[in-house]
Amino acid sequence: MRKIVLATALAIGSISIGTAATPIIFHDGIMEEVMQQDFQEIAVSEVPSPVIQALEEDYAGAVLNKAYVDENKTYKLEVTNEDGTMVELFADEDGNWLNM
Repeated sequence: MRKIVLATALAIGSISIGTAATPIIFHDGIMEEVMQQDFQEIAVSEVPSPVIQALEEDYAGAVLNKAYVDENKTYKLEVTNEDGTMVELFADEDGNWLNM
């Protein structure tokens, strides 16, 4: 009887230790989908001139590929830098860069 109780205690203990040591990973692509759902794609010509001016001043030579806007008038810009790297930039309607 003692062996059964001991074996059960060891089994339960090893299960809880194994799960406690395993880190929980929350990133499975859901946040990218949520971020994309909040923004609606717009024509590049619809981006306000202060945002375009800020892009030209701070990212000289960069090419604006796509633009998106959300209900708060936050603009998400998909940009190709001069060196060919792609970046996503976020700005408010006044051309101020935002950290997202």
